[in-house]
Amino acid sequence: MVTDKIKALAATKAKVAALEKSIAAELNRELAALPSRYGFESVDAFAAAVRAAQRGKGGRAAAKAQPAAGGKKRRKRAVITAETKSKVKSLVESGKTGAEIAKAVGISLPSVQNIKKALGLVKARK
Repeated sequence: MVTDKIKALAATKAKVAALEKSIAAELNRELAALPSRYGFESVDAFAAAVRAAQRGKGGRAAAKAQPAAGGKKRRKRAVITAETKSKVKSLVESGKTGAEIAKAVGISLPSVQNIKKALGLVKARK
């Protein structure tokens, strides 16, 4: 009985090994076909594009990508520091408009409005 189980185990292990070998061969074929599937002429060019995409630089598609809607590039998100808040406060107190403050400080008008609200420089609506 035990010998039968040992023989069955050995046969199953042989089947698993053969299946693993088959899967590895199929995976290698699929991986080798990836560069041509995506229009690259060599594995090196494909690998370079994958590395660039992983770094966030984009590859061939990113180079051809159109700018954001309206043909404008997207701005980087402003970092609002205590210094930025103090500049906004002093400009508000000197009578500048929100648009003038935004341009002078280099932030968006909604950011100026948010800072003014946080500093209590906005009158409450009635």
